[in-house]
Amino acid sequence: MTETTQKDRILDAALAHVPFDGWSETTFRAAIADCGVPDALARALYPRGGVDLALAYHARGDAEMVARLAAMDLSSMRFRDRIALAVRTRLELADKELVRRGTTLFALPQHAADGARALWGTTDKIWTALGDTSTDLNWYTKRGTLTAVYGATVLYWLGDGSLDHQASWDFLYRRIDQVMQFEKFKAGLAENPLGKALKNGPFKILERVRAPKVPDDLPGRHLF
Repeated sequence: MTETTQKDRILDAALAHVPFDGWSETTFRAAIADCGVPDALARALYPRGGVDLALAYHARGDAEMVARLAAMDLSSMRFRDRIALAVRTRLELADKELVRRGTTLFALPQHAADGARALWGTTDKIWTALGDTSTDLNWYTKRGTLTAVYGATVLYWLGDGSLDHQASWDFLYRRIDQVMQFEKFKAGLAENPLGKALKNGPFKILERVRAPKVPDDLPGRHLF
């Protein structure tokens, strides 16, 4: 049985306990007992127990979202509609109570950085799935603005009792419209004399900003 299969077994077993005990050590121990994975192996796969389980659940949702988006024909949609669809797809794949428990966990100071990385990872996957090829400062601004939109929508969605969460999707579209207005303002600023002066003067250093790259010469990587 592969490592991935073992991790999935533990995570699957944990899901039934999270609504009652959160992403906690109690849930982790119960999952180990339910799935029969040896304790030492489970600890090696999820060193921080509940926290790593919560991150694995989030990563699973991201992967499912990417797969669904890849199966869709988005070519005829406006870009703002593609973004909205991607965010909606991601949330519809999630269990609200499991996300609520995760939000509570990652609101704790000691886990806030993990939560922030998870949100950033989701928005990075959305932009990548939608075909973003930016490598400059735009790589960061696109993900930063969408992270703010996604995070706000998640919080709204958690408290939304409307039919089919329609209020959440309306909220999402309003946030995206605001972002698109900001992008329009940026484009206009770049074309006016003041914007050009700033770009060629104090802001010129920003041209050096580049998207991060994953090293391709790490140990254990095979090149063919």
